[in-house]
Amino acid sequence: MLLKYNWACNNMNVLVFSTSVQTEEQAKFLAPHIDLLAGPGNWNFALDDCDKILRIVSASVKPEAPICLLSELGFRCEELTDSVL
Repeated sequence: MLLKYNWACNNMNVLVFSTSVQTEEQAKFLAPHIDLLAGPGNWNFALDDCDKILRIVSASVKPEAPICLLSELGFRCEELTDSVL
């Protein structure tokens, strides 16, 4: 599932996470929660990737927030840093 980015500001950070989200149905379940966190259009899943990537583009979201959110909803979420990418 891919959503278009909304890059209105130049000070955006791209946060990249490995997740346990497996299906589009799971991603759709998470969508309203992630929308509240990062804003509609500021995130996407790459479910075809072996790490089931979640990307968030934001100037204000801290890595701990999506990790905590997905964990509370029953999913694994780990930040991938530059040293891992």
